[in-house]
Amino acid sequence: MITVIGSINMDIVVKTDIFPKQGETVLGNLFTTIPGGKGANQAVAAARLGSPVQMIGAVGEDSFGKELYSNLKNENIDVEAIAKTTNSTGIANILLHDSDNRIIVVPGANFDVTKEVVDANLERIKKSSLVMIQLEIPVETIEYVLDLCQQLNIPVLLNPAPAGNFKKEWIEKVTYLTPNETECEYLFGADVEAILSKYPNKMIVTLGGDGAAFHNGEKIVKITGYKTTPVDTTGAGDTFNGAFAHAIISGYSIDKAVQFANIAASLSVEKFGAQGGMPSNEAVLARMEELK
Repeated sequence: MITVIGSINMDIVVKTDIFPKQGETVLGNLFTTIPGGKGANQAVAAARLGSPVQMIGAVGEDSFGKELYSNLKNENIDVEAIAKTTNSTGIANILLHDSDNRIIVVPGANFDVTKEVVDANLERIKKSSLVMIQLEIPVETIEYVLDLCQQLNIPVLLNPAPAGNFKKEWIEKVTYLTPNETECEYLFGADVEAILSKYPNKMIVTLGGDGAAFHNGEKIVKITGYKTTPVDTTGAGDTFNGAFAHAIISGYSIDKAVQFANIAASLSVEKFGAQGGMPSNEAVLARMEELK
C-alpha cells in the first residue's frame, strides 16, 4: 500500500498563444478546470499503474471539494482519510503558453492537513509499504510525518516541491528525494553530480526531456528520457514520482524504477491536464518494449 499525504487542488487552467506583459490584457483560447494538487496527482499516477493507494489530505465542503473527492474515488484510491474542512478547497491557477506552464497555488484546505489528521490515520499509515509526501501542506505536518515514518521504519519518498518549503535536515529522514534540476540547484547548488555522489541511491534528479540521474554507490547513472512531442507538461513530475513509487514497491531496482518512471512521464505529457495523460501499466511496459 502506498500512502500519499499531500495536497488536493482544483487546477484552473487558461491557455494562451500570447503571454501577457505586465498590465497587458490578451485573449486566451482555452479555459477549463481539472483535478490536481501534487499529492492527488501522484496518488492518481500510482493508482492508475495498479498500486493500492490511500490518500490523506483535506478538501473544503464546496463544489470543488466534492468533485475532487469523487474523482479520487473513481481512480480506485482509498479516500476515507480525506478530511472535509470549513476552508475552501485548494486551487492552482495554471497559465499554459508555448508548451510550458506557470502556476500559482492557493492552499486553502490543504493547510488543514495537521498533525491531528495524521494521528487520526495512524493505523492506516502503519500498513504502508511507502509514504509519499510533497511540500504543499504545512511544514510542521511534514516534519511530524518524517519522524513518525522513521519510528515505524516506513520508507518515505519526498518530492521537494515547492522547493522553498524544504529543510535540508530532512534529507537524512527520507529514503528517496526527487527534485527536478531547478529544485536541486536551488536547494543544493549548481554541481548536480556532486550532490548525487553525496547521496547515493537516495537523490534522484529529474532532468525533463533528458531523463533523470542518480548515483548507485559506484558511479552516476543517467537514464535517458524518451523523446516525445509534449502537449502539456503540467503533470510530468508528479507522474514520475507516482510511477517511481509504484515501481519500487513492485520490486524494481532503482535504475529500472527510474527508467519506468521516465517512460510514464513521457506518456503523460502527450495529453492535456496533469492527470489526463497519466498512463496505465500496460502502456508504460509497451513503450519500454519499443526501446529494446
